[in-house]
Amino acid sequence: MTNSLFHPAVLLLEDGKVFHGRAAGKIGTTTGELCFNTGMTGYQEIFTDPSYYGQILVATHVHIGNYGVEDHENESDGIKISGLVCRTFNEVPSRKRAQQSLKEFFIKNNIVAISDIDTRALVRHLRDKGAMNGIISSETIDIAQLKKQLDKVPSMQGLELSSKVTTKKAYDEGNADSKNRVALMDMGVKGNIIRCLTERGCHVRVFPMGTSFDELMKWKPTGFMISNGPGDPSTMKGEIETISKVIKSGIPVMGICLGHQLIAEASGISTYKMHAGHRGINHPVKNLLTGKCEVTSQNHGFAVSEDEIKKNKNVEITHINLNDGTIEGIRRTDVPVFAVQYHPEASPGPLDARYLFDDFVTLIEKHQTPVKGKVLA
Repeated sequence: MTNSLFHPAVLLLEDGKVFHGRAAGKIGTTTGELCFNTGMTGYQEIFTDPSYYGQILVATHVHIGNYGVEDHENESDGIKISGLVCRTFNEVPSRKRAQQSLKEFFIKNNIVAISDIDTRALVRHLRDKGAMNGIISSETIDIAQLKKQLDKVPSMQGLELSSKVTTKKAYDEGNADSKNRVALMDMGVKGNIIRCLTERGCHVRVFPMGTSFDELMKWKPTGFMISNGPGDPSTMKGEIETISKVIKSGIPVMGICLGHQLIAEASGISTYKMHAGHRGINHPVKNLLTGKCEVTSQNHGFAVSEDEIKKNKNVEITHINLNDGTIEGIRRTDVPVFAVQYHPEASPGPLDARYLFDDFVTLIEKHQTPVKGKVLA
């Protein structure tokens, strides 16, 4: 059997740029939007984050796979990236606790990857030209043939993907006797978001995308969490309509990443595709309410309109990105609703923003009232 590490592979970008390297993982062909993550650790959590569904990840850190894979570090039921581009792919893990190598993990999950790429040059190209589709192949290096396949790949803009990664049926986590009952609307939730809620004593019921407002209210929640997830939020009309009803219910709501964008859309604020997006574990954010800064974990290619927020009397900006000034947090002034663009649960990343889960639980307890399912005017 051919050792994939010495098997030739090719990466073709939408604009025609070509990189040659070696195969890593499964021998095959894969497509998706190319995006880069600047994190130096936490590759397993990144690969299993449902928000990356439909994307080929470019790792800026030189070494990938050096500490192998441990099952408890997964953020979902398997790898969600479409493929990987890296400089050095390590097949033999150095960590004694590793249950398998990254190569074994990739083959088990049918993931195609390419290594020995000049990722510095690739990331500089994506940073300058913007996010674009790409194709990796270790089956053929026929560029003309690969271009035909790549031309059929849809743009991430206008693409709904949450339905591909949401749970198929509702399930419960945490203390079933808790008075803090959080209905989590699963758009592609990371496991650590659920853990951060259950660690604070919440009873969490995870509902599939598409669950109606009436069905959500039958469970009598005292709080709503709108999760992260992949794709273009503006396409999710049904979810935006449901979230609008959730907001009007008067029950406390917290949104994370895609959840942040959907809350904005439900509040009359549009979203837009970013040039290259934010993906990494060291993004500086300023909390405008406290004046404090925090280092955050991020993964998003869409953002909310600052101009439209400033024109909306019911929404205010709570957090901004200190690199480019984009919106990182909002809250409603008329109802108990807030959201952030980044990932306070981290995994991977710093713990600076975990206080937001405490704020959410405090908000739930402050507004604790019998739920009658009545929608406020």
